[in-house]
Amino acid sequence: MLQARDLWKAYGSKTAVAGVSLDVAAGEIVGLLGPNGAGKSTTVAMLCGLTPPDRGTVTLAGEPVAGEASRAKRRIGLVPQDIALYEDLPAIGNLELFGALYGVQDDLADRARAALELVGLADRAKDKPQSFSGGMKRRLNIACALVHDPDVLLFDEPTVGVDPQSRNAIFDNLETLRARGKALLYTTHYMEEAERLCDRIVIMDHGKVVASDRKAALVALLPPEKRTRTVVHEASLEDVFLHLTGRDLRD
Repeated sequence: MLQARDLWKAYGSKTAVAGVSLDVAAGEIVGLLGPNGAGKSTTVAMLCGLTPPDRGTVTLAGEPVAGEASRAKRRIGLVPQDIALYEDLPAIGNLELFGALYGVQDDLADRARAALELVGLADRAKDKPQSFSGGMKRRLNIACALVHDPDVLLFDEPTVGVDPQSRNAIFDNLETLRARGKALLYTTHYMEEAERLCDRIVIMDHGKVVASDRKAALVALLPPEKRTRTVVHEASLEDVFLHLTGRDLRD
């Protein structure tokens, strides 16, 4: 469904992304992991067409995701890391606004109500986000990315700062969307989230993909002494992540 090939992006003399290639299929959640500054957010921005790559291509079902008039952009939903809502508009008003920006017309009201129902906010449709908790705002943020019924959804750390109940509600939403055949890319710093949700994992560091596969195959990248499964310890995705990206602190 979504395919990126040899993406490069530099800001001045700093190369943020250096030759990233990845795929996300329909009915699949792909995790995009990496330390701070690895290039994840820049990659997401290029995947959805917000930032043009210096080199490389992004296509959705073979159609280029490029240019202001790209039809493929309308088939992508973005849930940004920073909450993007109009605080003084009711929840339903936010969805209707975002839907209108995507060109939804005839059934906009029905789509907005369906999106609120999915994220568990149907009973707060007329309330303004300024009265919502952090977790409710995150869920409304997801609903805004769903209202135009996209084929591909990009989630940039959607559970930052939410409580366990809201996090589990978001997980349920993602699993429902996967079951509906959506293609989902999910960036996170929480290894347990990736282990629970993701069908495949892409690990980035210093702007490059350093590994891409299912968890079992990634664990096989560990040295034999770190792969030992015992009652006390089973090799985890975090073990793989630290092995590939190091233990040095990142700012």
